Amino acid sequence: MRPRPVLALVAANLRRHTRDRVGLFFMVVMPFVSIVFVGMALGGGTTGSSRLPVGVVAEGSGPVTTALLAELRRHPDLEVTTMTSAAELRSGVREGSLAAGLVIPSGSTRLDLVVTETNGSGMAARSAIDVAVSKVAAVEEATRAARTAGATPEQAASYVRQAQAESGRVAVKDTSTAAGDPRGFAYTAPANLLLFTFINSMAVAAALVESRRLGMLQRALTAPVRHRSVLLGEALSRLLVALAQAALIMAVSALAFGVHWGDPLGVAAVVGTFALVSTGAAILVGTLLRTPDQAPAIGPPLGVVLGMLGGCLWPRESSGDVLNAVGHLFPHAWGMDALLKLAVPGTGIGAVLPQLGVLAAMAALLLGASLVLFGRRTRALG
Repeated sequence: MRPRPVLALVAANLRRHTRDRVGLFFMVVMPFVSIVFVGMALGGGTTGSSRLPVGVVAEGSGPVTTALLAELRRHPDLEVTTMTSAAELRSGVREGSLAAGLVIPSGSTRLDLVVTETNGSGMAARSAIDVAVSKVAAVEEATRAARTAGATPEQAASYVRQAQAESGRVAVKDTSTAAGDPRGFAYTAPANLLLFTFINSMAVAAALVESRRLGMLQRALTAPVRHRSVLLGEALSRLLVALAQAALIMAVSALAFGVHWGDPLGVAAVVGTFALVSTGAAILVGTLLRTPDQAPAIGPPLGVVLGMLGGCLWPRESSGDVLNAVGHLFPHAWGMDALLKLAVPGTGIGAVLPQLGVLAAMAALLLGASLVLFGRRTRALG
């Protein structure tokens, strides 16, 4: 197989893509608009360990209030700021400078939690506050039980401290950072890489339909060029578009937003395999469709649905087990699993071999089916 006809076909396809201004907008600009706005909605930041700003208004200074403030300040995920009024606290939550707020009334066991439930960082802060409140409530309940049993206040406090010391000897391994999904840009960057790589690959499937309509494929097949060269040229041009999209998102997100992608070899393997999946899907759709107008009507909506199922549009913990299980029937969920795992420090390519295996199998299936079908269609044209 001579490389010159293949390269000529690739160059012609790429020149046509660069003249599509709408396509370039969705490839160059739109991913970063999505990364910024969705990343800010999920709390900003670039790592899963970024601390969440929480405001607290303490209207009293009793032992429960003191214990709760101390427990909140000890929480590794919270950055507690004491505020003077509930109005100031609510304003901070509303403007987004605070992930959540807590009002501790004087002489009351009822706490007032202020949080925006549609905000990912707000829900994370709420969970952390719930943990702190539960710990303080458990201590108070244990103290009350000891005093009811006849212990003096000093004895009750001693019993509780002893119980806490005993429980502190239990080895606890904190896997919340490694197992949980990161927040902010650290989540939206890989999510949008997969989402827009797939969507824009599906969108350029229209070029394949346009090539048939304009007779470009027919002219290529009448030239002294093998069918195999035409197949390779079409596949390679779409693969380069997918890789360029992914590389652009990775470079800009790392430089502009400080996103840590992780092990370069592992990330390259995952992104390259997912690009092959996107290429296979694009060729399959472009071969099956009859008119260029059908591609943007079918491809991008399909990409959005698959991205939604795969966790590219919102954090996966907000979806149920059933939806997450359905999402793993498609490549986006496996790609997200791999990229989020690689973002954890010290994780290498060996940790994502199962995800790579599934993506490689999907790529082989899609590429095999699309190239066989495309080969039959081109032979019919020739």
